[in-house]
Amino acid sequence: MANTGKGTFQPDSDVHISYEDQQKINKFARLNAKVDDIKDELKVKQNDMKNLEEAVEELGLADDTDKIPYLIGEVFVCQTVEDTLKSLEKTKLKKENEISELEAQCEALRSQMSDLKAHLYGKFGSHINLENDEE
Repeated sequence: MANTGKGTFQPDSDVHISYEDQQKINKFARLNAKVDDIKDELKVKQNDMKNLEEAVEELGLADDTDKIPYLIGEVFVCQTVEDTLKSLEKTKLKKENEISELEAQCEALRSQMSDLKAHLYGKFGSHINLENDEE
């Protein structure tokens, strides 16, 4: 039989997977999927943050007498430049908090995954592959 690469399961090996081990593997997979979802959400929020920063820069060029349409919910409200800048700063703060919260969630999940990974690699060695190809 040809030698298979690292991380692939060899059917004739003597590896027994208990119910508890299978549950840990499943939990790792669920956590990994959750981390991927959070990463996607984080990218969206970071892009929103970039857009907010660009809007603040653009308003720096606006005339103080201009009325700026600002989206609140589903309605545009015309505000002065100063009020719009205040609104943008509040929105930026909120977005920064959301980003920090997502990063903390991601870190907590990665910590759990690290514990599971250590246990599973300790038990199964090269018979299991928990590495994410994207990283």
